[in-house]
Amino acid sequence: MIECEHGSIDYDECGAGPTVVLVPGSCSTGAAWRSVISEWGNCFRSITTSLLGYGRTAERRTMLDADISHEAESLEAVIRRAACPVHLAGHSFGSLVALAVALRDKVPLLSLTIIEAPAAGLLRHWGEHQHYRAFREMTDAYCHAFHSGQRAAIASMVDFYGGAGTFGSWPQRVRDYAVEMTAVNMLDWTAAYGFQPTSASLAAIDIPTLVVRGADSHPAVKRANEVLTLSMPKSSLVTMAGASHFMLATHPQQLGRLVAEHVRDAELLHQQHHTGIKHVHVQF
Repeated sequence: MIECEHGSIDYDECGAGPTVVLVPGSCSTGAAWRSVISEWGNCFRSITTSLLGYGRTAERRTMLDADISHEAESLEAVIRRAACPVHLAGHSFGSLVALAVALRDKVPLLSLTIIEAPAAGLLRHWGEHQHYRAFREMTDAYCHAFHSGQRAAIASMVDFYGGAGTFGSWPQRVRDYAVEMTAVNMLDWTAAYGFQPTSASLAAIDIPTLVVRGADSHPAVKRANEVLTLSMPKSSLVTMAGASHFMLATHPQQLGRLVAEHVRDAELLHQQHHTGIKHVHVQF
């Protein structure tokens, strides 16, 4: 745990080696990365946290002030606790928070991994109005249903990401947690729509960046991650066959290998540039 003026922040770590900070998405905690971490054995120092309002991380936002800077400040506190330059990886809304941290440039990052970012603001910036509307229509209907008394309205948001029936396929305890976190998730969406990076601002991110999307993901999500890659000169896009939004749970082995390879390559570049070391070997 980290204690700060705004309350507690989840912090947990395991393993040794290059430091990787792992950010989960909405309606989740750092435990979402457990299967990926297990694929790595002990080759990385893996640090996990939870976004605002989830796990043991205190909420500090309101509907009148849900700016993504609050999330970024919390994540920056985690990175400062790590006490070294880190490889930062985020999933879903957590990837938008990771992107915001990279844009703020207040903590030292060696690489960035963006997985299935719901970058609706960037779609709007690119003039991708059809895909932007797909996000808007989904969230507008979802919020209306919740405020009309449909307790499990969040199911429609989950199925937008994972396909029809995804929410119903989850274990009861996972569905219950998502329903319980609905109001927090709505703050996440307010922050996501308020976060509107431009191509120019993204082009200034000067670290190796991996962008991952699922081949079976919603077309709006796939296009959002494509334009994100096109906006970042030091980025590469990987489309994972057979996967959709919840690939942390469904494809941990493939995702773990992708992220590990990206971290290994970025670590090698950093060592060569700053210390003259010609080879870094990471086994997993």
